[in-house]
Amino acid sequence: MSEPTTTASASVLNVPNQLTLARIVLSLALFGFLIAGWYKVALVLFVVTAGTDWLDGYWARKYSQITQLGRVMDPFADKLFICGTFVLLSAVPRLTEGFLPSGIPAWMTVVVVGRELLVTSLRAFVEGQGGDFSAKWIGKWKMGLQCLAAIWSMVQLTYVDQAENTWQTVPPAWMTQGLTAVAWAMVALTLYSGVTYVRAAAGRFQGK
Repeated sequence: MSEPTTTASASVLNVPNQLTLARIVLSLALFGFLIAGWYKVALVLFVVTAGTDWLDGYWARKYSQITQLGRVMDPFADKLFICGTFVLLSAVPRLTEGFLPSGIPAWMTVVVVGRELLVTSLRAFVEGQGGDFSAKWIGKWKMGLQCLAAIWSMVQLTYVDQAENTWQTVPPAWMTQGLTAVAWAMVALTLYSGVTYVRAAAGRFQGK
């Protein structure tokens, strides 16, 4: 199925662009609650913010409201949302037992942020040359798995007693083990999607 074309006449303040702006504002609020350690509120905000990502894309395609502003702001909002969340999750201090309660070590965040910076640079170059570098299915699956890992991490963080810097209630083993599995799967798919985009860009370079 072909990608919808950008509608030059569409209003800049259409519904998809308003949802994108809302995602930026919600992301900033989410970051504030993560820093404050209000993980239950942050979890709810994360789910709502992720929902705006799906909704603005659906609306833009269904009603042909894709604009140049949206093509720039939507990827920016996505990267702010995901990268900021992972940076803050990996910054959660270890417990007195030495356990990382978020389950997201700093090196995983480096992989996530590095991939996003790489793909953004490739997209800017390819589209600057007049090519098309639209999102691929692997990118959407990657985003879905990243969201799952972040949600699972925040659920586990709700078990932490911040005052004592230890577990308020020890989470079940399946939760900790599941988070580890999802986090590693997320890293693998993030790397694979990055390689996929690099190959796509290389193919365009060779075709010139």
